[in-house]
Amino acid sequence: MATAAVPSTAATTEKKKPVFVKVDSLKPGTHGHNLTVKVVHSNTVKATGGANRGGRSSASLNPRGPARLAECLVGDDTGSILFTARNEQVDMMKPDATVILRNAKIDMFKGSMRLAVDKWGRVEVTEPADFGVNEENNLSLVEYELVNVEE
Repeated sequence: MATAAVPSTAATTEKKKPVFVKVDSLKPGTHGHNLTVKVVHSNTVKATGGANRGGRSSASLNPRGPARLAECLVGDDTGSILFTARNEQVDMMKPDATVILRNAKIDMFKGSMRLAVDKWGRVEVTEPADFGVNEENNLSLVEYELVNVEE
């Protein structure tokens, strides 16, 4: 009895090259974006500490200390968008820094788009880019409304 050779999945899976997109191509509810952007400015929004809703201190839930949050305007030559930086990401988002956002997603906040990188993505500081940020096309200033379409 002959047995068919089954190819090993480890040998056949090759890593795909990341596809980089421009800011103006971002749409609500999408994810998996790779972008190279410049930081225009960064504002610390929240550094939480003390008790949370459960009555326990947040230090017991997060051993790294209080959660830090910053809103950063980032962009490229096609447009700009607000990026929500969390914890260690806040330190990387210095004005005029060029960063690579890998596996970024679009979150909706009060009807407008925000760019974010969660635990499945990565933020890397890279060499300074030679483009200017187009602040005229700020995608976070566009308000979206959820419309249910009945069939």
